Amino acid sequence: MPHMLLIIEPVGQRATRTEAEGRELYAQMVAFGEGLAARGLLMGSESLRVDSTRVQVLDGRAQVVDGPFAEAKEMIGGFFMLATDDRQQALDIARACPAAAWATVEVRGFGPCFDDSKAPG
Repeated sequence: MPHMLLIIEPVGQRATRTEAEGRELYAQMVAFGEGLAARGLLMGSESLRVDSTRVQVLDGRAQVVDGPFAEAKEMIGGFFMLATDDRQQALDIARACPAAAWATVEVRGFGPCFDDSKAPG
């Protein structure tokens, strides 16, 4: 049962780090990913850049808006796609993720958008 760990960072947090601090955190995340790969759990991972663009089609017209977005308080800084046995294994991996010390690690299962059988409440 695949799961994704989304690394959700406060906007602007990266700018508060020195380059050395940023490189050290990145090295920790790379090592974490390598450990997952060695266990056969990693399907893919990437660190995401701060800049982003939103695309939305309304009434047949595409709207393209470049960030940063003033209303955003958080950003997705990266992800790990996992080949897990179940949700509990994904949660255990999220607890071990170095980013949990400085960001939120959100665990999401995969499934079609029309299947809300696992939706809360």
